[in-house]
Amino acid sequence: MFESLDVETLKKIKSAHLLGVGGAGMSGLALLLEEMGLRVSGCDATITCYTQKLKEKGIEVALGHDVRHLDEYSPDLVIYSSAIPEGNGEMNKAIVRGIPVMKRAEILSLIFNCKRGIGIAGTHGKTTTTSMISMILEVAGFEPTMAIGGEVTDIGGNAKLGKGDYMVCELDESDRAFELFRPAMTVITNIDWDHVNMYSSLLEVIHVFKHFVNCRKDGAPLILCGEDKGTQLLMEHIDRSKGKIVTYGFGSGWDWGAKELHPKFGGGISCMVMRNGADVGVLDLAVSGEHNVLNALAACAVSYELGIPFEVCRSVLGCFRGAKRRLQHLENYNGIDFFDDYGHHPREIEATLRALKSIFPGRRIVVIFQPHRYTRTAAMYKEFARVLAEVDFLLLMPVYPADERPIDGVSSELIARELRDNLNFHNLLTCYGDVTEEDAIGTIGEFLEAGDLLLTLGAGDVDLFGERVLEAVKAKAHLGAPIAAGTNT
Repeated sequence: MFESLDVETLKKIKSAHLLGVGGAGMSGLALLLEEMGLRVSGCDATITCYTQKLKEKGIEVALGHDVRHLDEYSPDLVIYSSAIPEGNGEMNKAIVRGIPVMKRAEILSLIFNCKRGIGIAGTHGKTTTTSMISMILEVAGFEPTMAIGGEVTDIGGNAKLGKGDYMVCELDESDRAFELFRPAMTVITNIDWDHVNMYSSLLEVIHVFKHFVNCRKDGAPLILCGEDKGTQLLMEHIDRSKGKIVTYGFGSGWDWGAKELHPKFGGGISCMVMRNGADVGVLDLAVSGEHNVLNALAACAVSYELGIPFEVCRSVLGCFRGAKRRLQHLENYNGIDFFDDYGHHPREIEATLRALKSIFPGRRIVVIFQPHRYTRTAAMYKEFARVLAEVDFLLLMPVYPADERPIDGVSSELIARELRDNLNFHNLLTCYGDVTEEDAIGTIGEFLEAGDLLLTLGAGDVDLFGERVLEAVKAKAHLGAPIAAGTNT
C-alpha cells in the first residue's frame, strides 16, 4: 500500500477498481478517472441508476463482491467507499498482493487540491448548491471539473472532467473525509447534527467543520449561510487570517441577501437579491422553496468572487432544473402529481414540505417515507414525527439500514407510536408487520384522488416503491376504474 500518493504518481496508474461503485460519489470518481485515461472497473452489491450510466460509458461493473475481480480486471489501484465494511474480501486480497488500497476521498482530494478547488460542504443543500455553481462556471466559460453527490439533470450525470483550472466539488462530512481537501474557496450551507453514528452532538460536528475551514488555502474566501445557527456557532472559531468571510441569508443583514420572496404556483420562486444591502436584481428560480433561495445566494456569492456577472447567474439559475431526487417532479397522471425527494433528516423534510405547500396551496400531500439508518431513527424519531404530522396521509416504510445492523427496539414503529400517541395523527399506514407492500400500494391507490401530491421521501430505495405506486395507479386507470375520491383511514 502507498504511504502517500501524489498527482504525478496517480497519472502513472493505468487501471483502477472501485468497490461500491454504485453510489453517487464513487460513480462520479469512476467517471473522472475514466476521463483522465485510466481503465476503470468496479463492483457493488446492487445495481443502481449510476451503475447503468457507467456501463454506458464503457466502464465494466460487476454485481457483488468477489476476490476474482482482481484477476479479471488486474487493477493497479483499488479504491473503496466509506460504505465498504472492514474485512471486505477484495480489499484484503489486494493488500496481500501489494496492490495500493485507498479511500475515495484520498483520490478525489488529490485531484481537487492540485486545482483551484471550490468546496461545498454542509449538512443540507450541498448537492443542489454544487450543481448551481458548476452550471454557472460552465456557462461562464470556466470549463470546470465537477464532482457532485447526485445526478444533475442539466449535465446528465454527476461528474465531469473539465479543461479549466477550477474544480467544483461536493464535500461530505459524514466520515470526516472532507478534512483531506484544501479549498481555494469554501461554501458552508449549514451545520446540523446528522450522521449520529459518527457524531455524538452538534458541538462535535462544529468542531470537525472548524478543523476543515481552518485548513483551507491561505487567502481562500469562506462563504457561510448567516441564517444558520450551526454556522453562527462555527464563526466563533474561524481563523479569520486565512481569508475573508462572506455571509448570505434573508434580508439585508448579510453580505448577500434576499427579500420579496414569491413562490410560483406549480413550481419555482422569485426574489430580489441584495449585496451589502443594495438591490442587485430579481432572481427567478425554476426550483422551488426558500431553501433553494439560500442555495442560489451561495452560488451568486461564489460567482461574484470569480468575477462572473450577476446576469449570468440569473440566466443559469432561471433554467436550472435541479438535481435528481431533490423535490423532483416525476409525472402528472390523471391529475395526481408524483414527486421524489432524497430528504432523510427532519430539517430537510420540513423544507421540502414547506416548498410543496407554497407552490401547491390547498392540495393534499400524501407521503411515503422510508427512514434511513437505525442510528438516525433512534436519535430523531420524535423530530421525524413532528414534521410528518403536517401531511394529509402517511405511509411509513421499514428502516433502510444502509450499512448498519439492526438495533434492538429501533424501527419505524418509534415514529408511528409518536405520531399516534403523542401527536394524535391517525392518517397513517405502516408497511411492515402484517401489511405487505402490495397491500400498502393498494391502500395508497384507493386513497389518491385527482389533485393530490404523492411524495416519496428518503435516502434509500423508496423511489423504487414510488414507481410501483405510479404503475399501479396507471394499471387501475387502464382497467377503467375511476380515481378514488379519497378515503378516511
